[in-house]
Amino acid sequence: MQNFEKRRDRYDAFASFENPLVNLSFELEVPEFRPYCKQHGLPPFHFFLYHVLHALQGIDNFMYRIHKGEVIKIDDFWASYTVLNQDQNLNFARFEMTEDLKEFIARSVAAKEFAEASEKIVNTTAKLSEYDQRRNIHITCMPWLKLSSIEHPIYEHKSYDIPSLAWGRFSDARDDGKLTMNMSVQAHHGFVDGYHIHLLAQAIAAGIEKTIAS
Repeated sequence: MQNFEKRRDRYDAFASFENPLVNLSFELEVPEFRPYCKQHGLPPFHFFLYHVLHALQGIDNFMYRIHKGEVIKIDDFWASYTVLNQDQNLNFARFEMTEDLKEFIARSVAAKEFAEASEKIVNTTAKLSEYDQRRNIHITCMPWLKLSSIEHPIYEHKSYDIPSLAWGRFSDARDDGKLTMNMSVQAHHGFVDGYHIHLLAQAIAAGIEKTIAS
């Protein structure tokens, strides 16, 4: 928590706000990874999700939470995201994170299929302990839209501490070997500044580049 103590005064300032959230939408540029996915039989969404979640893990600011009135740093979080079930209604996929890319994708696909097949809403945080509710990252993808911005539903802005990420459809292939999509990142401004969102964008791109170069 040494890094947090260096910004505790910033946290105290923003925590006094009725709405302390920062929400940035931007164009994320990453290496074109779809040919690599096709070559290795990997679904692009789950490949991209792996790199987004692991990039988040590497930046302390996205790991801070408010638990029992005090700021803590969680060690890990659930891998989770929204899906549509067979009735075209929202549902939630959730599974345990892993460092192994292929195992991560296998778990992600299985969680997606389970959530898609469930008529009732599943994998909410209602039955989790207060601490485990903090071990979360909210992820949504809307591949049919070119996302420009998003406003997430918030139960109570003042105490909301879980980062929320959303992105839209991927761009067409570009001649420079890059792929883009519009991404939105929302987080507690007491923890996260625009600079940390910039670091996240860099980390996602760097992770993808390392994987496809291996």
